[in-house]
Amino acid sequence: MRSHRRHVSAALAAVAAVLLGGAAPAAARPEPPAAVTPMGPDFLWGVASSGYQSEGHAPDSNWSRYVASGKTTDPYRDSIDFYARYRSDIALAADLGVKVYRIGVEWARVQPEPGKWDPEGLKFYDDVVAAITAAGMRPMITIDHWVYPGWAVDRGGWNNPGLVEDWLANARAVVDRYAPFQPLWVTFNEPTFYLLNELRHGGLSPAAAPAMQDRIAQAHNSIYDYIHRVQPGAMVTSNVAYIPGGEDVVNKPLVDRLDTKLDYIGIDYYYGLSLDSLSATASFTELWKNPLQPEGIYYALQHYARQFPGKPLYIVENGMPTENGLPRADGYSRADSLRDTVYWLQRAKADGMNLIGYNYWSLTDNYEWGSYTPRFGLYTVDVLTDPALTRKPTDAVAAYTDITRTGGVAPGYRPTRAPKDCSFVDAPASCSDPVTVPR
Repeated sequence: MRSHRRHVSAALAAVAAVLLGGAAPAAARPEPPAAVTPMGPDFLWGVASSGYQSEGHAPDSNWSRYVASGKTTDPYRDSIDFYARYRSDIALAADLGVKVYRIGVEWARVQPEPGKWDPEGLKFYDDVVAAITAAGMRPMITIDHWVYPGWAVDRGGWNNPGLVEDWLANARAVVDRYAPFQPLWVTFNEPTFYLLNELRHGGLSPAAAPAMQDRIAQAHNSIYDYIHRVQPGAMVTSNVAYIPGGEDVVNKPLVDRLDTKLDYIGIDYYYGLSLDSLSATASFTELWKNPLQPEGIYYALQHYARQFPGKPLYIVENGMPTENGLPRADGYSRADSLRDTVYWLQRAKADGMNLIGYNYWSLTDNYEWGSYTPRFGLYTVDVLTDPALTRKPTDAVAAYTDITRTGGVAPGYRPTRAPKDCSFVDAPASCSDPVTVPR
């Protein structure tokens, strides 16, 4: 069966090479193991969230203005009100057995005016970070998750060259305050999609896009050095949203400008791409219609393990969207998707990739940048219909708790979905030498 698949895959690899460019390397992958091994006690299982998407009680910012101007499908309200419920949400995460809780420190909340930091805003994050630490978890702090203050909007946002120094002034204040807690750091969340959002909503002109990319690189490289002065041994990244079939075109130009100032490679992986899904149109709104291919996370890790040999890799975000929490049309449950994904993480680790952590996106449903319809949460929350904002566990809560307790899926686990014969997540390598599952 293995040799037959290699023969078929060789032909598919030739197609991939034509479609995506490059020559396929010789097949060299070892036979799939009959049993997968656990990750071990040092592996960082985690959950992820962002400030604006979950906190509610939003201060004046670029995103609060996008909502107010009617650029979004749903009103923001108070999202899932993490601002008032952070202690109970942190307790839910601790009950999962995770070691890392990713949050964002919202610039708009802590610096409502130029040069003025709000004691109440800072106290909120003081309490959140302290609660995460007290619960036995390590904070992962995102400095910029696509949101900046209204006063920065009035100054031109990322069109303004002065935004870099304004950004750095806030970032240094955040680092000074929270470095003693030894967090993992994310400077900019998915900078390429940040730029896209600014083009769609923020008034950034296409001609100004290269300048925004330059400013993000300048800000990252500067705060990276500052973090390491304040927190020796810090781990800093800027996570990429992995683009199947186009990673080197979309993200590599910026990654190359940051590569000497990345302590670990942060990867967000959600969707796959293969020959049978080439005709599908990627949706930025109906996310539950995009193809899920859990084995693609192996290929995404393979891609960056090859580009940065030996450097730590961390899946900063991964999860499965549903439409309003309803069953998916493809029949995939959240628990099965999670277990299948973790199987491929264990395979990647066993094959020598320096994978150090994995965050599920996200602990709860939240405001998916304009809509409450896409649901990613381990706990679902009906923001528009449930005034109590009840956290309702999905089947993935028990699944993730079992995973963190045992270090992965059971040794003899087999994915519920067979890997595609030719995935374009890391083409043409993933077509010439595809991963397989033992019979």
